[in-house]
Amino acid sequence: METPKNLLYTIEHEWIRIEGNKGFVGVTSFAQDQLGDVVFVELPEVGRKLEQDEAFGVIESVKTVSDLYSPVSATVKAVNKELETRPELVNSDPYGEGWIIEVELTGTEKTDHLLSAEKYEEQCSNEAH
Repeated sequence: METPKNLLYTIEHEWIRIEGNKGFVGVTSFAQDQLGDVVFVELPEVGRKLEQDEAFGVIESVKTVSDLYSPVSATVKAVNKELETRPELVNSDPYGEGWIIEVELTGTEKTDHLLSAEKYEEQCSNEAH
């Protein structure tokens, strides 16, 4: 399982890459593996304000439908429109082209609830048993 060290993770299997006052959010390799083939991603509206842990969209696979949760409180600045026609990018490149939303951070976001790569891997290995 791929778990990039430069990202932070949620217990719901989302990741966030913070770059200055921007953040990119997607689902983890573990999540896309559990979901199976992703067939649809519901994206939020640009400009929407999200609270930490608020559902912002839905990801649908051949197996199930799951909510997507925001790792931080932030404003949606962009959505990955490519997923509208190529949702399988979530499977093939979950940490790259399969990103879901870009958010703007205000600088007051709390990230201490998020997991390091090591803690996230530990959680996933516990779930796999």
